[in-house]
Amino acid sequence: MATPDFIHTIRADAGHQLLWLPGVTAIVFDDEGRVLLGRRSDNGKWSVIGGMPDPGEQPAACAVREVFEETAVHCVPERVVLVEALEPVTYPNGDICQFMDITLRCRAVGGEARVNDDESLDVGWFALDQLPDLHEFGLFRIKQAMAEEQPTWFDRT
Repeated sequence: MATPDFIHTIRADAGHQLLWLPGVTAIVFDDEGRVLLGRRSDNGKWSVIGGMPDPGEQPAACAVREVFEETAVHCVPERVVLVEALEPVTYPNGDICQFMDITLRCRAVGGEARVNDDESLDVGWFALDQLPDLHEFGLFRIKQAMAEEQPTWFDRT
């Protein structure tokens, strides 16, 4: 994920200290029930699509924007899948961030999946029984998004 300009501005004053930030993940399904994934350029691994909302941007609008920016797929958010505070992350440059992730289930409504920016090496649709190697973060979100009758998940601890 490229660092937004507003974060560079904050970091100029805050240095490397912990920043509490919003994050949005989009679990996008097509009409065949396949899920949209991107292979990240920063680590070469397959992942679900996501990013950080711009200041004032609604989570659903962020999901739509991020999916299009990264994959050229147009989507419509259908429901909130989960809300979860993630563990803090320390980046190689020393910056520390902790994200509040809002995951949305989305439906593809147009566009052809392709690499659409420099954040991805590859983009593709995957049948649920043929997923590439994914981190538990993505697998859990896909599982929650598939559960039609499931209410929004949140950690009760």
